[in-house]
Amino acid sequence: MTTDISVTSVDESRPAKRRRSRPRLFENRTVLVLALLAPVLTFFIVFNTIPTLWLLGLSFYNYSLTSGMPPDFVGFRNFFAILASKNAIWFDLSRTFTFVLCGVTIQTLLGGMLGFLFWGSKKMPGRRIALTMLFAPMVLTPVATGTFFRFIYDPTFGVLNYIARAGFGAGPIDFLGDPDLAFWSVLAVDCWMWTPFMTLMTLAALGSVPTAELEAAEIDRVPMWRRLPLVIWHHGKFILMLGILLRTIDSFKTLDLIIPMTKGGPGQNTRLVALELNKQAFESFNMGWSSAYAVLLLLISIAMTSVFIFVLNLRRRRESGS
Repeated sequence: MTTDISVTSVDESRPAKRRRSRPRLFENRTVLVLALLAPVLTFFIVFNTIPTLWLLGLSFYNYSLTSGMPPDFVGFRNFFAILASKNAIWFDLSRTFTFVLCGVTIQTLLGGMLGFLFWGSKKMPGRRIALTMLFAPMVLTPVATGTFFRFIYDPTFGVLNYIARAGFGAGPIDFLGDPDLAFWSVLAVDCWMWTPFMTLMTLAALGSVPTAELEAAEIDRVPMWRRLPLVIWHHGKFILMLGILLRTIDSFKTLDLIIPMTKGGPGQNTRLVALELNKQAFESFNMGWSSAYAVLLLLISIAMTSVFIFVLNLRRRRESGS
């Protein structure tokens, strides 16, 4: 009996552990989440939402910075003028869609082949150095890349013309001045610069494939042409399709590569929608017309992205249902 009393007295004499009290402000999980997201939301609203709303409002006005006149509300007149013009948007859109389709297709095919090459040769000597050199063009700024290739393409002292004369005996070729070659010369530079991005996305897609399924397919002696759709494509398609979507959106607004190389020439052969928008906004200072043009391009980009996401979700629903 005495022992119980002594134990009880000892236990009561111990100081109680103090609980760490959290500020009452953050006891609500919603308040904590909003507090953490506040800097990002503020940045997004100030630098994205407000300029977009300002752009949308300005598209309904006839306003030029050089006229000295106040903005004049014209409703949808700017949009009708752009859509009714034969050369303002339709020619630029056709060239832009050709540029996007050809560029993204070539980059996906080359990037996929390079990704498979590096994925299947993990023990290759110098693999890390080769990957570093391969990803180097993606790190360069497009303006610097365009300037470099303008000198490389130069018909007088360019490296390509030197190789053509020394190796094939061909005369000087004006890659950026010939209407038949300028568009494809710029496209080649874009592919050289962004094929490493698709290679990186291919490596990420291949890395998401479970090793157990690959080993099981190898044990069962499944040929590679059957492993691609059944195992590799099944697990890595969403990462690869995400890369294609990002490249499509980025290629649609190509500007900083065109300006140092051709400035849209010769004639209008390399004039893309982003270049025409830049010309109207920052050279002609026609802010109302250029705002309406930008809104139309934004709607086209949203439509393309929505269709792409809908197709991905549709395939995912079919696979989950099956």
